[in-house]
Amino acid sequence: MNAKKALVVGASRSLGAAVVRELSDHGWEVTGTVRGDRRTELHNLADEPGRTIHIVRLDVTDDAQIDQLREHFASSELDLLFVNAGVTDPDVPAGQVPADVFSTVLVTNALAPLHVIERLADRVSDTGTIGVMSSRQGSIGMNTRGGHEVYRASKSALNQLMRSYATRAPQGVTLLLMHPGWVQTQLGGDGASLTVAESAHGVVEVMLAHAHDGGLQFLDYEGNPVAW
Repeated sequence: MNAKKALVVGASRSLGAAVVRELSDHGWEVTGTVRGDRRTELHNLADEPGRTIHIVRLDVTDDAQIDQLREHFASSELDLLFVNAGVTDPDVPAGQVPADVFSTVLVTNALAPLHVIERLADRVSDTGTIGVMSSRQGSIGMNTRGGHEVYRASKSALNQLMRSYATRAPQGVTLLLMHPGWVQTQLGGDGASLTVAESAHGVVEVMLAHAHDGGLQFLDYEGNPVAW
């Protein structure tokens, strides 16, 4: 039986690389994208014996590179497309954020994932899954503490764009917005409750469990619905 195939966009390190590891541990053939030429955590993972991991370059804000990635999968059918690429923001009030920084965060975290999805959706199988790394910080209903205002706005925008996309997405495809939990990353900090490995394990297990649900869901790493 042929291995299932996944594309993880934004897989050079941290959560992205850990998601690739989890899928590979399940026996999947995984392609991960990296932005530059330098060696990354993903390269080290790909060198481990017994894994089928491919690495391609991609800047998610470059539509020409996204089109090249689409052609890369011209003769392939993906079971999972997972978009993890994103950037953090300076944790200051929105009124102190320069317009160019705001634009960079919004384009990278909200618009670019949709550009990837729009161009690669027909490379996903009819009953496949398209997942995006969102965040509970994008939940308007759960925002009671503020902080990271531009990052929150970018994830809210991502969620809204995905809801709109869901109205015209191919029928049968499952769409998942994933909240990874409070993770020990650059954004979450060392005091966060989850390691990167723990979060990635949960995210992958939830995506696999909901692989044939169809429609759009916003879930956390334990499979619980997240308020919009």
